[in-house]
Amino acid sequence: MKKQYLKYNKVNTKGFWSLIFFLFSFLSFAQVTSSIDSTSIKIGEQIIYKIEVETDTVNPVIFPEGQTFMPLEMIESYQPDTTKYDAKYKLIKKYGLTQFDSGKYVIPKQKIIIGGKTFATDSMLVEVNDIVVDTTKQKLYDVKPMIDVKKPSSNWWLWVLLTIALVATIGFLVYWFVWRKKPLTEEEKIAQLPPYDRAKLALKQLDETKYLERAEIKEYYSELTFIIRKYLDEKVYDKALESTTDQLIDRLNLLQEGNQIELSKDDIKNIEAILKRADLVKFAKSAPDIELAKLDRQTVDTEIDQVKDALPEPSEEDLRKNEEYLKLRAKKEKQEKIWITAAIAFVFLIGTVGVFSYKYGINYVIDTVTGKDTKQLLEGNWVTSEYGFPPMTISTPEVLKREDVEVEQSIARPITKTAFSYVLENQFYVTVSTTTIEVNPQAENKPSAEQNIQKAIEDNFKALEDNGARNILPVNDKFVTPNGVEGLKTSGTLEFPVDEAKEKYVSGQFELLSFVSENVMQQVMIYYLKDDVYLDQVVERVLASVELKSKEE
Repeated sequence: MKKQYLKYNKVNTKGFWSLIFFLFSFLSFAQVTSSIDSTSIKIGEQIIYKIEVETDTVNPVIFPEGQTFMPLEMIESYQPDTTKYDAKYKLIKKYGLTQFDSGKYVIPKQKIIIGGKTFATDSMLVEVNDIVVDTTKQKLYDVKPMIDVKKPSSNWWLWVLLTIALVATIGFLVYWFVWRKKPLTEEEKIAQLPPYDRAKLALKQLDETKYLERAEIKEYYSELTFIIRKYLDEKVYDKALESTTDQLIDRLNLLQEGNQIELSKDDIKNIEAILKRADLVKFAKSAPDIELAKLDRQTVDTEIDQVKDALPEPSEEDLRKNEEYLKLRAKKEKQEKIWITAAIAFVFLIGTVGVFSYKYGINYVIDTVTGKDTKQLLEGNWVTSEYGFPPMTISTPEVLKREDVEVEQSIARPITKTAFSYVLENQFYVTVSTTTIEVNPQAENKPSAEQNIQKAIEDNFKALEDNGARNILPVNDKFVTPNGVEGLKTSGTLEFPVDEAKEKYVSGQFELLSFVSENVMQQVMIYYLKDDVYLDQVVERVLASVELKSKEE
């Protein structure tokens, strides 16, 4: 017996230490606490909401941003205060909150992401009190006349101007560097001259050099022979530049004997003499007289003229081929410019999409370009109106339209019902209804408020089922409006048809708010597509706007 007892204690000790290790590991990951500097304020006063996070230095921390404190309004988000000690950070994030209507409000739980894990703060109750005014000491004034309130102007035109300016700038740069006919450089102008004119210009430029004055004979003959070789290469023999002197002269003799060029033997001998003398200057370090060099220059000038006269006139076919070649080259250049322009536009488009995708996400960019219905629903001009009596205030993407409602009547409980709704086909549906039950005060077994709410919820579900909805899974929770009216919130999932035959179903969610006061039942029913980020925001915005007024108000 003693041994068994000891064994049992060992097992339990092991489990105990495992539990302690798990708790320690969880707690060592991060600790999140929240607090407010006051639980009771006056209308318009500020509450400082503080979130304290203690975590390892390697864990990134993401605090809530935006209007996540509804029904309270965030008026300022302060920079986090960071303190480091040992291997941990202690971060303190403060928010300035306020409310301009009296009542009791619940600050909802706030989500903090630490190292990829989500933590939630506790909800907090805040009471907002009216400012007491002594009317006996307050002067009375006449009611001021009504004034027109202008709709605040948006800055869309600024974005349009910036877009136009950016596109115009890119267009100008493309024109300037791609399409503009650029002024030719001196080298380009020379390159466009006919071979004969180019050779004559080259000889003139050779005369302007100081080679002969500086006795730079080698340089002089190199340029002189290049001029005549270049001309022959372009007009007579396309390998004149790379051929030796003997090869070039042999080719000229062959062309002359074949009557392909009307060049005399003397002209060929003159060209041969100049080329061989230049070879001696360049390779054998020969140094002819300067006057002989000048004479050779004149000879080259003359022989260029002779070669030009000896060449046959271009035929009509040659002219036509040359014209076709010029047209083809112009077409090719234009196509290259078009491709360059298209590439620049593509890069600009990809860059723009990339920037917006990085900032807002690729899905947001795609939805913006395609004009997704639910996104437009969220970003459109919303309407805030009152429906029913007592009036219910609610903000919706569009004005709700009155519906004809059929109600099952009974002599014991006469019922009147009004409903207003808006539908985005197969995606979003919202309705606001007011039901009045005329109950005989002397009647026995009158239904309680809870029974009335339950009956109304069942009626809503039955209506959904009649319209083809299925797999309705509801969950009830307490709901408090921004002005402090308590009600019941029924949330859940369902499947609803998107075709008349009720064969194709989609997954959806629903939110049902129910309020009861004496014999009056007021409800807000919303069902919508599941996993649509825009509809989630639409529903959240609608629910946050619901307010009820008493009959006296």
